[in-house]
Amino acid sequence: MKQRNRMKTVLSVLLVAVIFIAAFLLLTRLLEPKYATSLTEGSMISQYYEEAGGHEVIFVGDCEVYANFSPMELYRQAGITAYVRGTPQQLLWQSYYILEETFTYETPKVVVLNVNAMRYSEPVSEAYNRLTIDNMRWSSSKVGIIQASMTEEETFLSYVFPLLCYHSRFDELTAEDFIYLFQNQYSTYNGYQMNKAVNPVETLPTKRTLSNYQFGDICYEYLDRIRELCEEHGTTLVLIKAPSVYPYWYDEYDAQIEEYAEEYGLDFYNFLDVAEEIGIDYSTDTYDAGLHLNLSGATKLSTYFAGILSEEYGLTDYRDDPEVSAVYEEKLAAYDAAAAE
Repeated sequence: MKQRNRMKTVLSVLLVAVIFIAAFLLLTRLLEPKYATSLTEGSMISQYYEEAGGHEVIFVGDCEVYANFSPMELYRQAGITAYVRGTPQQLLWQSYYILEETFTYETPKVVVLNVNAMRYSEPVSEAYNRLTIDNMRWSSSKVGIIQASMTEEETFLSYVFPLLCYHSRFDELTAEDFIYLFQNQYSTYNGYQMNKAVNPVETLPTKRTLSNYQFGDICYEYLDRIRELCEEHGTTLVLIKAPSVYPYWYDEYDAQIEEYAEEYGLDFYNFLDVAEEIGIDYSTDTYDAGLHLNLSGATKLSTYFAGILSEEYGLTDYRDDPEVSAVYEEKLAAYDAAAAE
């Protein structure tokens, strides 16, 4: 009898524990932002896991990659399989850990790194950190990116238990939080976020004199680590600067990247310098007055870059591969349908 009572007690405790854990996980999921119909940039990281593998080109960087480069156009023009692992305000150390994680899923022939983040030597905000980190799968790379990115106000524990961060969202819950409680909705095309709006450049940014143009040591440290990581995997690292008018890109910045590229035998493409050759018209090809390109501008830039990638880096034209082309034709159909809406 005692043994039976003891067993009942153990089962009761286990049942209570299971209910508590289930309730905790459900509450956490409810209060976490869903990034389904609003602030959709937060879902970019998680979408990659659904499509990881088989990409010969991986982009890493901030909004200057996910808004400006369309893998669908790279495939359409040259049969290139590419994915953009971009996130808002992605900093150099974040690009490193995202790339480190990417290499556990696939080994691309080319990694394209946007160098705009070289201007930032410190974490910007917890809000930006969350958009990049929250939906990463747990791994040593996620541990590393958290430790490298946290602001002074953040704690590692709040990433382990997101409820510590989002417990106050009760008053902010919307229909989205319930509709997407157990499902995800993604809004990109291989990491490219389409925007068809037109908001022309009406004034150019003022070239203000800075007290210091030197990139920070931490940025060079992680640029070195990205370069070395690519070398370890036999991957070619290509540096780019997207043709964004804002924020202002100084000649002094450009000179530092050119010097670094020359020292380590890397290619660096500053698309600001060839915007006219690309055909970019800042009166029609941007959706926010020059910070990012719209669909029209991204199509022009991606078409131009597809020529460089296919000619210079020995990439495969997968339009001749029946299996891959079947997948991408389906992707293109969805992409073109969205573009035509």
